[in-house]
Parts: sequence; C-alpha cells; structure tokens
Amino acid sequence: MLADGRFPAGGHAHSGGLEAAVVAGRVSDPGTLEAFLRGRVATSGAMAAAFAAAACAAFGGPPEAESAPETGTETETDTETGTGGQGRIGVLDTEWEARTPAPALRATSRKLGRQLLRTARAIGPHPGLDALAAALPGGPHQPVALGAAARALGLGPHAAAAAALHDAATGPATAAVRLLGLDPFAVHAVLARLAPDLDRLATAATGRADAPAAELPAYGAPSLDISAELHATWEVRLFAS
Repeated sequence: MLADGRFPAGGHAHSGGLEAAVVAGRVSDPGTLEAFLRGRVATSGAMAAAFAAAACAAFGGPPEAESAPETGTETETDTETGTGGQGRIGVLDTEWEARTPAPALRATSRKLGRQLLRTARAIGPHPGLDALAAALPGGPHQPVALGAAARALGLGPHAAAAAALHDAATGPATAAVRLLGLDPFAVHAVLARLAPDLDRLATAATGRADAPAAELPAYGAPSLDISAELHATWEVRLFAS
C-alpha cells in the first residue's frame, strides 16, 4: 500500500527531478530514462532506503531501548540521541537534513513527509505517529515518515527500504509517461530491469538499520540538487519538483 502510486501522500505531483532533466535534454526516451533512474536509485534512492529502514527500526523502539541505562553502561543509541528509541527518529531527521544541500529538495521532502504522515495517521491511528507529528510540526523528512509509517502499519525495515526505492524509481518513471508521452509498456520494462538492483539496495539498507545515524549513507547527486533549485524558479511547470 505504501508503494502504491495511488497512496494519497502527494507523490503524484512530483517528478523526482525528471521534469528538469527532460527540459535539459538529458532524458528523451526509454534508454535515457533508464540511465536517469539507475543514477537516482543508486544515490538519493539508496540513501532514502537506508533512512527509511533505520526509522522503521527505531520507531516505537523496544522497552529496553527506552529505559535509562545503568551508570557506566550508556548504550550507543543513548549516546547518539540522549533518549534512545523515539529520540533516534529526531536524529535521523536531522541527519537527512544535513545530507540534503538543496533548499528546494529539503522543502519537498518535508512537504511529502508531512502528507505521508497525515495519510498514515488517517489509515492506521497510532500514538507514535501522533507524537512524531507533534515533535516535528513542519513535517518529518519523507524517508523518516515512511519508516515510521511502515512500522506503525506492521512492516519491518526491509519493507520500508523497498518502498523507498520503489518510490524513487516509479515516481520519475510515471512522470516520464506524462512528460514525454512514452509507451507505458516500455517504461514498465525499464522498471522490471531495475528490480534486481532495487532488491539488492533494499537488502543493503536493511543491514544498516541499527547503525549510528551519522554513519548512514550520504550519497551525493549534485545534478539533482542543482536541477531542483532551477526547477523551483520556473513560472510554468507540470510538477512541483
């Protein structure tokens, strides 16, 4: 459900940088679309998967993670967040902010995270989601919201990572059909060829779910950052990002 394009989290209004790439002439057919998607899932997609998996693992952490440590036995999670458990969610949100240099992408991520959290709370009310919304009234970043929503709906870190990667690929792919009039069958053939990479990246992200937030991937995608800032200045555009 989280990976369904009809999930009302606002993703349909965003192209994931594809609109700017199309206008710049970098994407014009299924072949160049595939190259764009491979680059996107290997950078921002893989990073989102790692943060979604980590947020899923941290959300509503086990009671022992919430309890105060004995003197001299401070845990790595307590050192990192000061509180453990839910406190790690805030640290993950801050670390994602630091990994997103483009103001336009930071704003988009929070907007999508806010809408995703709102939708998840309507579908499956959960006190942890209410607490997250109260703690971050401007909205958590999208991968953090995705991980929390996945856990609240009964999913694990691997599912959260897979959903993040699915979103990273299918959002721009769907936009390509609208922007370029590409054959939907050809576009879905591209997505099918990406499936093994998405599975591999989801597994790798899951393996880092309990790593300190500062050690999670920080893959750069300068072209997407620059394009996002330029795209935000356009007076006429089909997609919000």
